[in-house]
Amino acid sequence: MKTKSPDTLNRLDVVLASYNGNADTALAAIVSSDPKVRASGLFALHSLNKLNHEMLSVALSDPDSSVRRRACELARSYPTLSLSIALEDSDPFVVEMALWSLGEREETSDLSRICEIASSHPEALVREAAVASLGAIGDRNGLETVLAALSDRPNVRRRAVVALAAFEGEEVTRALQAAAKDRDWQTRQIAEDLLEISEGSEVQA
Repeated sequence: MKTKSPDTLNRLDVVLASYNGNADTALAAIVSSDPKVRASGLFALHSLNKLNHEMLSVALSDPDSSVRRRACELARSYPTLSLSIALEDSDPFVVEMALWSLGEREETSDLSRICEIASSHPEALVREAAVASLGAIGDRNGLETVLAALSDRPNVRRRAVVALAAFEGEEVTRALQAAAKDRDWQTRQIAEDLLEISEGSEVQA
């Protein structure tokens, strides 16, 4: 079957390519002028085990944020691909997805930058994602930042309490006890649940 030229492809062509094994169509898609087609092409290539680091690196610098975000999402499965450039992206949703992938990979190479983002990024959504990433990574060097996030906005505080589940120690217990008195009821509930689980584990031990 003849492969269409990149600019005559549509998303359906690319979706079908991932099911029928048409890698040529998927390769053509990532150089399409349509960003939606490019993003779909990345996913199709990943599904066909034809996506490589070079393609993802190019996609991380794509002029369209939806393509960059898709590249960050797929980077979860490519642990040696650096996402440092994505952490500096101007689009908060790209940064959010990069943080998610780093957390899923339990990646520590960007830990200091993740801590900075959790502490000072202007978007609460991104700070929340950074705190979640620190919890997923579970490195002790991120604990201080997670504790500091308990003074942030409600959505960040909730995520920080959840992240504390990855850590142990008296300071963690004290932080959970304080969070159990938080003015946000969801934060209180999460803290109470974690304290109950922790206390139950101590009793069993």
